[in-house]
Amino acid sequence: MKMKNLRWAIIMLIAVATVINYIDRTAFGVMWPEISKDLNIDKADYGLILNAFMLAYAFGQSAFGKIFDAIGVRLGFIVAIIVWSVGTCLHALASSASSLLAFRVILGFGEAGPWPGATKSNAEWFPVKERALAQGIFNSGAAIGNIVSAPLIWVLFSAFGWKATFLIVGGVGFLWIIPWMILYKSGPETHPWLTDEERDYILKGKNSSEGEAKEEYVPSWFSLLKFRQTWSVLGARFFIEPIWWLFVGWLPIYLFEKFNFQVKDIGMFGWMPYVGAAAGALFGGWLSGVLLRRGVSVGLVRKGVVTLGVAFILPSMIFASSASSPALAIALITLVLFGFQTAIGSIQTLPSDFFSGKTVGSVAGLGGTVGLISVMAVNFLVPVMTEGGNYVSVFILGAAFMPFLLFFVWVVAGRVETVRKES
Repeated sequence: MKMKNLRWAIIMLIAVATVINYIDRTAFGVMWPEISKDLNIDKADYGLILNAFMLAYAFGQSAFGKIFDAIGVRLGFIVAIIVWSVGTCLHALASSASSLLAFRVILGFGEAGPWPGATKSNAEWFPVKERALAQGIFNSGAAIGNIVSAPLIWVLFSAFGWKATFLIVGGVGFLWIIPWMILYKSGPETHPWLTDEERDYILKGKNSSEGEAKEEYVPSWFSLLKFRQTWSVLGARFFIEPIWWLFVGWLPIYLFEKFNFQVKDIGMFGWMPYVGAAAGALFGGWLSGVLLRRGVSVGLVRKGVVTLGVAFILPSMIFASSASSPALAIALITLVLFGFQTAIGSIQTLPSDFFSGKTVGSVAGLGGTVGLISVMAVNFLVPVMTEGGNYVSVFILGAAFMPFLLFFVWVVAGRVETVRKES
């Protein structure tokens, strides 16, 4: 049996996994008003639990980067989704802040897997000119997960309560494994369903450098830190990741404290900014593909698309800091997340532009870990900076990160090309 456009079917299935991933992680924030009452926990506990999740998530990024490089994409995704689905289901047993923290750690470690996994899969299955779009499709799954999670969790919570809701959404991950095992039999070199035409198209388009391809260079994990290209990825992730996680982690709390939103209100309106995120993910990938097909260099495309994303993020964060109504706040946050997803796809694609397929997972995982260190620092600051429900300083901090992001993308990265041994 042969299947046309198999690479697109694979990235779509990975995007579905990302939707499930975000439903599972978002459930806690959406149901926070009720969980906090039942378990007698407050915003300080929330921040601690959130950072425990982030610490496990940060460690999981690097760990799964190595896991995916070692056991491959097929088994890597299976391991990740089993771990995080078990962690989600265990939330139903939470009886205190400490038990909830422990279950969030399991969830966070498993949920880290798809990010280095998707970057590695895209490097294997897509030529250079299509990777940003593939990454955009994957990232749109995160946005779609946030879009559907708030109303879905609200409906499930209303019908079954918060404990049963965790069991239901956690069980969906196990079902995803079935089509994954059927569809993803191997990489493109040996996949039996791949047409000869598509296989040839994929394999010939993998190199981001001009001219004749040279021998593949696979540096060790620590050797990667000798390259400016690695540091450009790490620095860019450090300064952009808090933008996304600020809203994934704190948007329900922000709406609750600033505008007195309850579970129903969060379910009805909390999904809206992620429509902008989904649009930005697809737009950034589409724009990259169009520019590359028109002959613009890979480096200029990646850096230019990141800069365009920043042009949305920076002013929107500044104006959102003084938003006086929930409608205006949600509209501005929508623009922020549109800009974030426009930019992040190109940043996440850089590891596959710089390094070989056997190293991409490790670089992507390191970048994710460093980015999440920044997120954890911001999470510690948020409860202090928002004392009394004032979030102005948090929005300004996010805006201030953007010039540093551009420095790492434009200056530190240098020329975007595949790293060779002689480098």
